[in-house]
Formats: sequence, structure tokens, C-alpha cells
Amino acid sequence: VPSLEELAGVLQKGLKENFADAQVSVVDCPDLTQEPFNFPAKGICGKPRIADVGGVPYLIPLPQKEKVYDLNTVAKDIELPGAFILGAGAVSSRVLGRNAEFIPIVQTKSEKKPAVNGSYVAQINPADKGCLLEKYSSKYTDCEFGLLANLYASEGQPGKVIEVKANGRTGELNFVSCLRQTLEKHYGEKPVGMGGTFIIQKGKAKIHIMPPEFSACPLNTNEDVNNWLKFFEMKAPLICQPVIVSRDPGFDLRVEHTHCFSHHGEGGHYHEDTSPDSVQYLGYFQPAELLFRIDRPQETHLTGRD
Repeated sequence: VPSLEELAGVLQKGLKENFADAQVSVVDCPDLTQEPFNFPAKGICGKPRIADVGGVPYLIPLPQKEKVYDLNTVAKDIELPGAFILGAGAVSSRVLGRNAEFIPIVQTKSEKKPAVNGSYVAQINPADKGCLLEKYSSKYTDCEFGLLANLYASEGQPGKVIEVKANGRTGELNFVSCLRQTLEKHYGEKPVGMGGTFIIQKGKAKIHIMPPEFSACPLNTNEDVNNWLKFFEMKAPLICQPVIVSRDPGFDLRVEHTHCFSHHGEGGHYHEDTSPDSVQYLGYFQPAELLFRIDRPQETHLTGRD
């Protein structure tokens, strides 16, 4: 695992090729229980690790709805019971009775404390076909998800993190892809993983939400997938949970996956900002020490991984 100082230097160099202004430094993690995050844990430090659970092949070409997981179980599987987990995944259709985007933000249960689920669900509003963003715990009491998730887990402690500020996108890459490709370019064969949270402070972003109904016809190409997904332009501020691995060392990983929520009713799967001139990003990241691959699909493909 590279040092925070080394990573900060590498990332700043890469971001400056894609943004008008970029500053990366090592700072104390802000208190994430405060606005705008309101997370159930103070930080993203302590035994940081990444889990890639299930995968896109369980969603397409046709869904395998029996693929259901539990974040408390994942925490044990990654040898960190009580872990604070952030990331991106799909809801358990068994619980919701439909398909939707899952934005996991969970302090998993430990021997001493029950789980605190601060997650969100972004789904298509049946009334107006817009975005319906809801706090998971407002309706459900479990910690389930389905099909796939990319998760960053830690002890949820305060500590030193990498702070990333980037304004005015001048290149083609989105913020997360720029971070990941910068790491891949620098570290080559050696995979480097990272997770945390970032805010799109100004501007707008292209976000998708999966429809409530799974596709009855097989989704065999990226074009099929994009025609099935519902795309929106959503406005800042958006609070995003990225999971990044610089390159797949042969575990059939999804190398980048980011979901976001807001306090104005918008959220989903982040693709890119749509206001390059005015966009402002502020993020806090931590490199992961370990990678866990859970329930890797036997039959795989590369469709639908954007």
C-alpha cells in the first residue's frame, strides 16, 4: 500500500491533466457524522479494505434474483465485524419487491452494538418517472442487498486521509475514472485500491437509476443496457461513495463504481459531471490494505460495467 503522501503526489499530477485546478493533500478526516454527510461513523480509517460482492453477470443478461447478501455477513467475511461500509450496489428485490439503486452507508453490527443503517435507495418514482430517493431505514430494518456491490470498509475511525479538490474539468475523463487511470498509469501491474467519499459541490452530473422492473428480454450489449437504464441530470450538492481499484489482478472485478445521494431528493449511479466549466469536487480517500472477492460469478462478461 503506497503512503498517503506518495499517493497525494501521484493523484495531483494526474488530476492536473484533466482539471483546470487540482490540489491533493494529506489531512485529518473531517467528522463524517456532520453535515453534509451525516454518516453513522466519524471517519474512513482503520483496517481499510475493499469487497467486490457478486457482480454484473448476476444482473444481466437476465437477473438472478436469488442472489441476496447481507452487509453484516460481508463484514464478517472480510474479517472486520462491526465495519463501517460505504459503496455502491443494487437493492435486495426480495425486500423491496422491485429493482433500485442501493447507496450503502452502514455501521455493521458488532458484539456490543446493533447495526446503524444510514443507506439510501434511489428508484424510479411511479408517479412522475423521476427520481425517488429515500432513507433505507425509513421503511426497512435489515441490511440486505442483491446481485452486486462494490464496498469500501474500515473501522470508521478518524485519522489521516487524502483530500482531493478538483475544479473545472478540461479533459474527457470523469472524476473517478481520472483517479483510477492515474493510479493504473503510475502503479502498472500492482493493483491499488481506494475508497471514501466525495462531494460534487457545484455543477450537475449525469446519473442513472435502474428501472423497477428487471428486463424481460436479455440485455446482451452495452447499448441494450443503456436503453434499459433511466438517465437523469442531477444537481449539486451530491455526496458520492466511490470504490476504485486501479486494475483487475484477475478476480473479475468492477474496477470503479460510484453511487451518490443528496439532501434534495436526487441520487443514483454517478457517470460524469455535465457542467465541466463550473464543476467542483471535494473528496476524502483512503487506500485499502486488502481486497476480498465474494461470490464471484462463474459465467462472466464485460457488458454493463460503466
